[in-house]
Amino acid sequence: MTSSENETQTLLAVEEQVGVAKRRQVTGTVRARTLSHEREQPVEADLSVETLEVERVPIGRFVDGPIPDRQDGDTTVISVIEEVAVVEVRLKLVEEVRITRRTESRRMTDHVTLRRQDVAIDQDPAPDDPEA
Repeated sequence: MTSSENETQTLLAVEEQVGVAKRRQVTGTVRARTLSHEREQPVEADLSVETLEVERVPIGRFVDGPIPDRQDGDTTVISVIEEVAVVEVRLKLVEEVRITRRTESRRMTDHVTLRRQDVAIDQDPAPDDPEA
């Protein structure tokens, strides 16, 4: 036997190959919904109330000329005059009108409705897949 007769020959009889394919499959669904909640909550606030107090003060004296309005703290003083016939015309201070501004605070309590929303997520089971 020669050396070429002792060599082994290999023949390919079967070969396997792999192919990979992908497909989408629904495994479940989700549903989002909002839930609203209401609750009463008391609220407090400081409110300012401004009032005017009018006071008429009789004076009854003669003056030399008109008296300009003046401010005395929170009080505005308006002088009211009239002409009186005498041998000469003189101004007589009849009265002063005093308007006083007063501010007071008071506590106010009321109820307001507050709303809040939450999101709830529900998961549905997967639909039956005939190909599975």
